[in-house]
Amino acid sequence: MTVQTSKKPLIFHRTGPMPCPYIPGLVERNLFTELTGIKNQEQHDFLTKAGFRRSHNIVYRPACNGCNSCVPVRIATKSFRTDRSERRVLKKNNDIVINVLTPNANAEHYNLFKNYQEDRHSDGEMAAMTFSDFRSMIEDTSVETYLIEFRNSQGVLLAGCLVDQISDAYSAVYSYFSPTENNRSLGNFIILWLVERTKALGLSYVYLGYWIKDCPKMSYKSRYNQIEYLGPSGWEKFQNNCLN
Repeated sequence: MTVQTSKKPLIFHRTGPMPCPYIPGLVERNLFTELTGIKNQEQHDFLTKAGFRRSHNIVYRPACNGCNSCVPVRIATKSFRTDRSERRVLKKNNDIVINVLTPNANAEHYNLFKNYQEDRHSDGEMAAMTFSDFRSMIEDTSVETYLIEFRNSQGVLLAGCLVDQISDAYSAVYSYFSPTENNRSLGNFIILWLVERTKALGLSYVYLGYWIKDCPKMSYKSRYNQIEYLGPSGWEKFQNNCLN
């Protein structure tokens, strides 16, 4: 399969069947291509809007036989308004200092990532990642990417978020945070901060990856207002019962 973007076509491949990491008993297959050459930022922009995700220099999208549970979602940030619960989360974290950095891995971020994996995803493949694997995840990028870190007033690292920027959006690649700071709702706070950041930059969306109704670890994404999903007719406003 090929898709034309600018003057260079993208060649797509399909992975072999693998156990689904989200829904037990199902099989996963992905459609993927590699970002190469001087047009990779343009390609990445096009593919993100088409529901693809980036990992290293590969962009992929689920293409599973008989299953469409992975639904691309994004927040329309310019019309987003926080509710009472979200304002409480922002208030809890008003002491946090945020730094937007070039994507360079270090031991401090890796240790936080490992603690997060062991607490939240100990049964997943990422829990076995070495520092070399983590560095590759953070640093192997050929597009505009940032590592955003969140520290408390004493300078302690509480969270990290790897983010790609495209023409009109931020795309959240991966985030991790301290498992001992449950009161802060750091995962929620990171998304709320990304929304405010994109507004400040004049961008229109925050891409959150895939919403999966039957996976509790991914279903939380539907709770944000101004959420949109990619369906057969393009991007549409999300309704909780729209994909039942």
